[in-house]
Amino acid sequence: MLAGLIFAVQEADDQPGTLAATLPFAGMTVVEYQARLLIAGGAAQIVVVVARVTPELLGAVARIGRRGVTVDTVRSAAEAAARLHPLSHLLVLADGLVTTDAILHPIAREGGDVLLVAAEDEADAAYELIGGGDAWAGIARLDGRHLGDVAAMPRDYDVQSALLHVAAQSGALRLQMPDDERGAGHGIERRRDTLETRSRAVVSAAVASRSGWFQRWIVRPVAKLCLPALMRRHVPTAAMAAGAAIVSLGGLATLWAGQAAVGLLLALLGVIAATIASSFAWLRDEELLGRMTDALTYGVPAIAAMVLGRAIDAETGELTALIVALALVVAGALGLRAAAADRPMFWGDPSAYLLVLELGALIGWSMVGLTGAAIYATVTLALAIETLRARLAAP
Repeated sequence: MLAGLIFAVQEADDQPGTLAATLPFAGMTVVEYQARLLIAGGAAQIVVVVARVTPELLGAVARIGRRGVTVDTVRSAAEAAARLHPLSHLLVLADGLVTTDAILHPIAREGGDVLLVAAEDEADAAYELIGGGDAWAGIARLDGRHLGDVAAMPRDYDVQSALLHVAAQSGALRLQMPDDERGAGHGIERRRDTLETRSRAVVSAAVASRSGWFQRWIVRPVAKLCLPALMRRHVPTAAMAAGAAIVSLGGLATLWAGQAAVGLLLALLGVIAATIASSFAWLRDEELLGRMTDALTYGVPAIAAMVLGRAIDAETGELTALIVALALVVAGALGLRAAAADRPMFWGDPSAYLLVLELGALIGWSMVGLTGAAIYATVTLALAIETLRARLAAP
């Protein structure tokens, strides 16, 4: 059994009397965001270690409990150990930590004791030193029995520090904090005025973590331009999703009217907006809106391909383009189903196929663009099938 352990002890640096864990973060509190990450990582129970209980913390804990997990607040290691199953494993998050699924989930899947660390001379000032030239980067997966070792210590020991050093001394594996884009937004933050910057980095990292070159090289730069204004004005995810839907429908209507280049461009902009809205829905734990925006990113390219095929055939009097468009939609859908989450970046996806269609329309060769997208989707499907076969055949 995997259980989450969160620390909510430290006060905010710029708001005395307010717990850092209850500072607002992307439409929720930091502790709620941490709980969301832990639940997504497989935690069936969450224990929050506190020094005092504030009204804000009580409200946050109540909201966490509505997500279908057991939540307990404790004041000591002994109380925490009493709440947990004796054979449970702990997924531990530091007080005030903000991170992403891309960082947390690989650690959650590890088998033994694991500490995420950074080099001491390069570590964030808020990271706790654990010796050996390393500083703890705020995430650990530990055997629950370590809490019993901490419980045997004097009660005035800091539970987080004691647990961390017990794990380090017991030989826990140390994983280095990744230097790539997955680490964007990761850190311990206890200042309200800098959490907005941190939340922008987290959303940007969420966009970048999506598989595919289109999300990495097209969507992410656009997101970086839009995020400051969107988050400063606290734009609701529903409003972003509605805007994406309106632009996408406008693009499809324009494409139906015979303006291929303009219609595909608007559809492409709508898909980009829907991808950004989907990242906001993920961050804010809005599951329904997330599914709706994901449906836009998949459905708009498919409809655009069929409408484009119809428009081409209306000029030629044939059915060739419509058949190619249908082949694109089928191959694209099957490829999307067969591909794993960690697929190579150069593989295609619906957004990438839509961009290929737009490039063909811009140069006046819509049929070439349609054929190129269909070939791209077919190659991606073939690679996904071969990769899946290799994994099934592996011992």
